[in-house]
Amino acid sequence: MKLQQYQVDAFASRVFEGNPAAVCPLESWLDDALLQAIATENNLSETAYLVPAGDGFELRWFTPATEVDLCGHATLAAAHVLYTELGYCADSVSFGTRSGELSVRREGELYVLDFPAIVAQPCTLPAGLVEALGRQPAEVLAADDLVAVFASEAEVLALEPDQALLARLDYRGVIVTAPGDKHDFVSRFFAPRVGVPEDPVTGSAHCKLAPYWAQRLGKNRMSARQVSRRGGDLEVELRGDRVLMAGRAVLFMVADIHGL
Repeated sequence: MKLQQYQVDAFASRVFEGNPAAVCPLESWLDDALLQAIATENNLSETAYLVPAGDGFELRWFTPATEVDLCGHATLAAAHVLYTELGYCADSVSFGTRSGELSVRREGELYVLDFPAIVAQPCTLPAGLVEALGRQPAEVLAADDLVAVFASEAEVLALEPDQALLARLDYRGVIVTAPGDKHDFVSRFFAPRVGVPEDPVTGSAHCKLAPYWAQRLGKNRMSARQVSRRGGDLEVELRGDRVLMAGRAVLFMVADIHGL
């Protein structure tokens, strides 16, 4: 058996920016162990798998270590492959996922992701968080990820977290965020617990960031930047219980997987 795989830089206008994701279109689901083995071999933050289902597709995401419930950049990458490489031409594409139905709409060069809003709740400072981050945040909130809020973009950029200590926290990952110098807000995302020390651009993190910053800033449409080394820009809108995220994507590579 041979599979074709696409590698896409998501939330990017050119290659070597944004967040790389692998996309593997399948005719039907393979064994989960094989899906995980491919993702581990890829060693990207996410590998997405697509299977046709009715008028849309089923979509699953795997890090090098585990399957996850929600991933934004690999969803954008999957939509980009469908539209630019596989002949998909409807106005939007629907994906059945572990987080319910998600959709992506193409608007020129932009892809608009429709994801659930996740409201993180204020919490007491978790034991070990300050030691892991090396700085004390001004505010901490919790959902499946921790959200640590700092006063400035400079503080977020200066963080050099202890990955081993972060992995001990009982959360998928830690989002650090602050008001931006040129954007409404900035962020970084660390998830060593699921095999991703620092994710370059994280759509699912913005499902929590959008409700927080919309309330704090008093507006629903915001510009955001994830200030990782690669970096990536998003246009974010909170619309009721949904978060719309717009970004671009660029194909980097098409490859065949052998030896299966």
